[in-house]
Amino acid sequence: MTDATTPQALAHKLDAAAGAFERWSRLQPADRAPLLEAIASALEDAAPKLVAIADEETSLGQTRLRNEVVRTVFQLRLFARVMRRGEYLGATIDHADPGWPMGPRPDLRRVLEPLGPVVVFAASNFPFAFSVAGGDTASALAAGCSVVVKAHSGHPRLSTATAEVVHHALRTAGAPEGLFDVIFGTEAGRSAIVDPRVKAGAFTGSIEAGRALFDLATGRPEPIPFFGELGSVNPVFVTKAAAERRGPAIISEFVGSFTLGAGQFCTKPGILLVPSSARLADRLPGAVPGKPLALLNDRIRTSYTRTVQELRDTAGVRVLVSGDHTATDPSPTVLCTTSAELLADPDALIREVFGPTALVVEYAEEGELLAVAKVIDGQLTASIQGEDDDTIAAELIGLLAAKAGRVLWNQWPTGVSVTHAQQHGGPYPATTAPATTSVGTEAISRFLRPVAYQNVPQHLLPPALRDTNPLGIPQRVS
Repeated sequence: MTDATTPQALAHKLDAAAGAFERWSRLQPADRAPLLEAIASALEDAAPKLVAIADEETSLGQTRLRNEVVRTVFQLRLFARVMRRGEYLGATIDHADPGWPMGPRPDLRRVLEPLGPVVVFAASNFPFAFSVAGGDTASALAAGCSVVVKAHSGHPRLSTATAEVVHHALRTAGAPEGLFDVIFGTEAGRSAIVDPRVKAGAFTGSIEAGRALFDLATGRPEPIPFFGELGSVNPVFVTKAAAERRGPAIISEFVGSFTLGAGQFCTKPGILLVPSSARLADRLPGAVPGKPLALLNDRIRTSYTRTVQELRDTAGVRVLVSGDHTATDPSPTVLCTTSAELLADPDALIREVFGPTALVVEYAEEGELLAVAKVIDGQLTASIQGEDDDTIAAELIGLLAAKAGRVLWNQWPTGVSVTHAQQHGGPYPATTAPATTSVGTEAISRFLRPVAYQNVPQHLLPPALRDTNPLGIPQRVS
């Protein structure tokens, strides 16, 4: 077990991060991009060693972990391309206009600039893609920020090994000392988020831990933005037409999705709403595999056992598939209730279960789907299994778009593509910042803030705002 970072060591790392930010943020984006590519190449080269350590600590399996390294490397290289294009800076120029309808307009130029040192809280369930060198670290570095990662206790050896790879890559590429570092221990993380040198935080994890950190970040004398991804049940709404035409396939795909990764994805479909007339619930006992699935750590096991038992004991809930939820490696559990029971007590039944358990909700009339859509809280995703001629579809999509960051049609939410149009966020409690995403190229915007320059001489303007456009980036002019 890695020793917790001492207060003295934390102060040293944060001092170094603040100093590195001053130098890193002054570099032009195209000059920073090669350093992200250097990290990507170093991780690629070290993948066999890192995957072996990750498999020992997480039991996720080498195939899954190798794919996750590929995703992590791709993220870094994608952000390097974004930096070179420069579009993310949002460079906007309004030349002086004495005839402006609201009165004479001065010369105004606006651009996005980096916030400062960022503390990233690593996740347990994606030891590469959402951990030490994951998406939050990549997007913060791309924005021009320095990064201090609070390593997750679920994979400390991997965190140390990954940090060594990143450190060596940055040092070899000539990065400022202190641009990236790692800390260990809950208290070090809490101290870092309230330190005045830190200007933003990013987190992926539970509602309880994320809310505690959010309250610390926003309760500081100088509140800072805290981008937390917390919890989501990712409901799936199956229309009557879809159940009648594709019922067996929907059940098979649902089982594959909610058991993927032992149900330890933040986008796991935790609730499936189906028409009682289709009797789809009856198909689940024969469709759900009974093999045990490894959970990531003891803390997750304890929480999983408690939450499943509480749901099983809730009035109106019956067991469809009785997995061994108390085992070290539990087998999948499927519970069932009705939409009437859910609407009568949504707080008891709409609950995230981090592990291989799902709740099937049977409804009588399709109007009940709309009622459930109205009572669910903020979600990362909401999915519809429907048909093009469903009369309820348009209204249901409208309701779900108000509740979720991503609305899916006839697909399953556990795949989160790293791309430009991705939105991985949603209203609270899915996240603490619903206007942002933690996946995709727009994730960079979390760590930037707009600055407008008024009547500043050309030679004193940031290069992104000069009329000569020396960076060759997109500019919106007048």
